[in-house]
Amino acid sequence: MQTIVTDALIIGGGLAGLRAAIGVKRRGFTPLILSLVPPKRSHSAAAQGGMQASLGNSAKGWGDNEDVHFADTIRGSDWGADQLVARMFVHTAPKAVRELAAWGVPWNRVQKGDHKSVINGEEVTITERDEAHGLITARNFGGTAKWRTNYVADGTGHSMLYTMSNQAIAEGIDVHERMEAIALLHEDGRCQGAIVRNLVTGELIVYLAKVTCIATGGFGRIYRVSTNAVINQGIGTAIALETGIAKLGNMEAVQFHPTGIFPAGILVTEGCRGDGGLLLDAQKHRFMPDYEPEKRELASRDVVSRWMETHIRKGHGVQSRFGEHLWLDIRLLGKAHINSKLREVKEICQYFLGIDPTESLIPVRPAQHYSMGGVRTDYRGESPTLKGLFAAGEAACWDMHGFNRLGGNSVAETVVAGMIVGEFMADSLMTDASLAISSVAIDSQVAAVTDELASFQRSDNNENAWQIIEAMQSVMTEKVGIFRHGEQLSEAVNELQSLNERASRIKVNDTSRGVNPELCAAYRAKKMLKLSLCVASGALAREESRGAHSREDFPLRDDKHWLKRTLTSWPTEASSPAIDYEPLDVKTMELPPGWRGYGGKERIDHPDTPARQAKVDSVQATAADRFTKQHELMPFAECLPAPFRGRNGRLSEELES
Repeated sequence: MQTIVTDALIIGGGLAGLRAAIGVKRRGFTPLILSLVPPKRSHSAAAQGGMQASLGNSAKGWGDNEDVHFADTIRGSDWGADQLVARMFVHTAPKAVRELAAWGVPWNRVQKGDHKSVINGEEVTITERDEAHGLITARNFGGTAKWRTNYVADGTGHSMLYTMSNQAIAEGIDVHERMEAIALLHEDGRCQGAIVRNLVTGELIVYLAKVTCIATGGFGRIYRVSTNAVINQGIGTAIALETGIAKLGNMEAVQFHPTGIFPAGILVTEGCRGDGGLLLDAQKHRFMPDYEPEKRELASRDVVSRWMETHIRKGHGVQSRFGEHLWLDIRLLGKAHINSKLREVKEICQYFLGIDPTESLIPVRPAQHYSMGGVRTDYRGESPTLKGLFAAGEAACWDMHGFNRLGGNSVAETVVAGMIVGEFMADSLMTDASLAISSVAIDSQVAAVTDELASFQRSDNNENAWQIIEAMQSVMTEKVGIFRHGEQLSEAVNELQSLNERASRIKVNDTSRGVNPELCAAYRAKKMLKLSLCVASGALAREESRGAHSREDFPLRDDKHWLKRTLTSWPTEASSPAIDYEPLDVKTMELPPGWRGYGGKERIDHPDTPARQAKVDSVQATAADRFTKQHELMPFAECLPAPFRGRNGRLSEELES
């Protein structure tokens, strides 16, 4: 069996993995990237609308800064986020977007003078400052106080990914394509690489590494309708879970995007609503102001998705042979705007719906979109329980998103987390990383994987992997969706456990060693079912509503009992996940729990909130400036890698000399 040795093994070739690898490479170490597909085909390319970073260049972004971005992120998370990590993120995001500009991302730019825009259904004139001309501009996105989402028309992820991939090529980083990590190698509480299957030849290869990073994206394909690519099955997250040592965080926190085109579920960017698009019902009535009179279509995604489904439940959905949907109207933006800044949306509508959105309404309904849960890491991006294992991007619960992510914060996180985690991986390589796994441990773990793969082909049973996956997707969609209830969640857990048992009896009829989709489906089905059980079990246990986790039988956010992060593990030989919790400390929060500014105001407060809010108010009243205030409330700069600690410059805020 072939063995390949490297300093850093990065599993996943999207934005997070590429940027982490670049960071490791620039520190003088050797990274190696494994990717299911060529990196330029990674799901990062599907990010359409933009990347949040508080540059504050545009007129509607004037006065933006890290404090405003931080507050938007924490409120968006419904106070589920790690506030230290959120601070690190908002501080580094402007550096990330400027770095990408230097590498070649063609960000849309401020054009001085008067410009027409659509805000709240009406055309208005926005005057851009002369001194901002040529700087990176931003559009509006949901849940934000300022226009902060930097963009490249509606192909932001595409442009970012191609640029990042080209930069990795320029830096001589090796990428092994058509490779799937199907188990992590570990011994004595330390990860030391992975067992990898060549998807073309079927060969198993041992990749030994001093540090390993999972950057495989989300697990949306455990649902029937998802905006995720077909490769987003969560296998990277699952192999961390299967170590029995690494833990996952907040797996029940699953985001549904309001505007998946109906019925396919393909993403239509939030940029449509950010640029002025409206949501309409069967009567062509604009209904979001009825529910959210202030934020309207631009409340956070969890809130908009719930109101859309509520409106359909009330009988206002559009009837079709595929079911009910609502309308997205971007016609009012005009052909010139759509053809220049929403051209991918237009092409998607033409190719998949046969309509021209400059003239026709777009049928939409919420679809699974994002996983706030993933491999639980500390602020360095490393698993607290399995040393040498890092994670970045959607595969990680770093945890800056809590229970709901703001649009534009995810593609920003891929790059920012890649920057930060790459530096900490290099630090680890400099200090305590080593290759110390025994040959006995390698042989035993390889043997276990080999035996599992062989068992599918020698099985005397007749369970079909694709049928099991389809059944799993139906359970998750119907019972662990936007609205949840204890009775349905209990049924879901029982049904998923039954499917998990059936998965042990999968029969693979194709005996091909190389390209073998049936064999891939078999081992992936088992891993996807474990993730599904983590999601459903976590949702059943959490008896409150927070962000994207909405319990109809427990409709209030309950900070008193549930201000804590879910930690899920899968003990060796266990048939179900083990759930534990990590409390969030109100007494250390820069922004104590309160009302989000949208959604329901009713909640059960944490007993420590009043005292902490009083402390925050006192500091705000006496601190000399925002930097002093922030440092007194929650220092974070020392946690950042040294290269990223410097303050960010803006037209509206001069840097200290």
